[in-house]
Amino acid sequence: MENKTNNQAARIFAGAFAQALAEALTQAASDPWKATVLDTPDLAKSVGQSIHFRLTLSGGLRGECFVEFNEPQVTELAASILGRPISVFGAEHQEALAKIVSSAMSDAGGSLSARYGEIECKVQPVEGLAFGGMFVVPLSASGGSQSAMPILLYFDAQLLAALSAQPNSKSGAESETAAIDLANLKLVMDVDLNVSLRFGQRQLPLREVLELASGSVIELDRQVDDPVELLLDGKVIARGEAVIVDGNYGLRVTEIPQPIASHFLH
Repeated sequence: MENKTNNQAARIFAGAFAQALAEALTQAASDPWKATVLDTPDLAKSVGQSIHFRLTLSGGLRGECFVEFNEPQVTELAASILGRPISVFGAEHQEALAKIVSSAMSDAGGSLSARYGEIECKVQPVEGLAFGGMFVVPLSASGGSQSAMPILLYFDAQLLAALSAQPNSKSGAESETAAIDLANLKLVMDVDLNVSLRFGQRQLPLREVLELASGSVIELDRQVDDPVELLLDGKVIARGEAVIVDGNYGLRVTEIPQPIASHFLH
């Protein structure tokens, strides 16, 4: 039930942002754009280096949201706006994209103010982020002759709690924030935790286990296209697809069942 409430609240925010982003892109590119909230991310288009912006919200909503773009699509967008080919996405293009995001958040904050009160937002480009435990909502934006541009929104626990609280219910929002503050997670942020990937599992009688030898094949209870699970202390904290990173296995997260902070708060 909690996860359903979080999902609905996050998608309301994402919907307002998507509409405002489409308007900001339309003005910047002089072509009509549209942006929609997706049920699942379009992984086929999520290629290349990621470009991130941190949205720090204050006022009626408090917390952080991160916006993720992919370099190939935003490079194409920058070329469309400037009217000339661009081979490398540089600092000036990042600054222009930051202004588009700022404009979108300003308009989105206005549309959400009736529900949450006046909202202020600071937009900053950031690098080297890890989004473990954050709630993810995928978007897709397209306009003109440009191919669809995948966008991901990552919500931290504080913002998700504020979004999920009853609208205009200050006491509810304060109680959720207080619960997180009491946990004082910052004191243990540098503690190492063991996480593991689960591709699948299988129960075997002892007889079959003893018969295992080099070359034996064990069929798992998971289809090839089923998501891989990321476990912390035996609990599933994320799902995604297996990837190869510098010769090592990795996981591209596509689903966060519930905010990671909830595993520590409850």
